[in-house]
Amino acid sequence: MTTALITGSTSGIGAAFARRLAADGHNLVLVARDTARLRDQATELHDRHGIEAGVLSADLSTDDGIEAVEQRLADRTHPVDLLINNAGFGNKGRYLEVPMADELTMLKVHCEAVLRLTSSAVEAMRERGRGGVVNVASVAAFVPRGTYGASKAWVVQFTQGAAKDLAGSGVRLMALAPGFVRTEFHQRAGMGTDNIPNWMWLDADKVVAEALSDLARGKSLSIPDPRYKALLGAAKLVPRPLLGAISSRTGRKYGPQ
Repeated sequence: MTTALITGSTSGIGAAFARRLAADGHNLVLVARDTARLRDQATELHDRHGIEAGVLSADLSTDDGIEAVEQRLADRTHPVDLLINNAGFGNKGRYLEVPMADELTMLKVHCEAVLRLTSSAVEAMRERGRGGVVNVASVAAFVPRGTYGASKAWVVQFTQGAAKDLAGSGVRLMALAPGFVRTEFHQRAGMGTDNIPNWMWLDADKVVAEALSDLARGKSLSIPDPRYKALLGAAKLVPRPLLGAISSRTGRKYGPQ
């Protein structure tokens, strides 16, 4: 049986990955900050699917938290075959309205942790000649809109570049860029969602199913759902200054700043 490690596993897309991978027979290492919630999740998945589910309580906004997960990924005696870098959050407020400490924390989680955990996992995977990494980004990566989108753009560029460097090694890297998904993301950031049109919402389980299908096909970028593929295709035709103005207005209305 293979083992998957999922950061931010207790809610949203991370929880959907855990459900799907457990149902497919993968053992799991579940990573989040809330130890009690992790244990409840591990027990439920073990009882329902008969897989082994370990828990690792770690705060990826700290060096200690990142190092703890790095060490688990580097363990050659209990190898991790699939890494899902899903942990993340948004800050409520426009640029300069958010405290610098909060901006730096977001970069720590979205960029530094993703770089370090991916690198730790891939070193061990390359030695075995197999493995996969999914780094969860966002469609916000493709429009000029604030620090959240900028951090997710880094995730996409880093992942696709690393995927090219590792071509032929047996290790697959893919960035997952969903649109709005019904999770705890907005609630935790203090963002209202009543003004977001129903058609823009995606189901987390369907996002995960398409992501795993794209990973199996060797894609380095997965944009789930035809609606968002069409939106991003249209965005490429819009002049950059105009796109920036549009994304600024819609970002203030719908998404993290």
